[in-house]
Amino acid sequence: MKKRKVPLRKDIVTGEMHPKKDLVRVVKNKQDEVAVDPTGKMPGRGAYIALDVEVAQRAKKEKTFDKAFSIKVDADFYDELVAYVDHQQARKELFGHDA
Repeated sequence: MKKRKVPLRKDIVTGEMHPKKDLVRVVKNKQDEVAVDPTGKMPGRGAYIALDVEVAQRAKKEKTFDKAFSIKVDADFYDELVAYVDHQQARKELFGHDA
């Protein structure tokens, strides 16, 4: 059986390449609204970070998405991002890699 190619994306906080399913996509739309994109299909400019709470907290501290999207991102978004990543990381640990 032929092995499938795994899509890789770069974590904008650490600069490391990871499989796409191990990352979370954050998107900025035309109205300059920034949101977590759990489906990976929302329209707009996307950036990825690892599903790791420490990386999400580092993104908050360094205001990574302010720089990536060249806009002022609300502090509430970073809190929402940390909570989302924490939840997804816990799911992954509970249900395994396919969750």
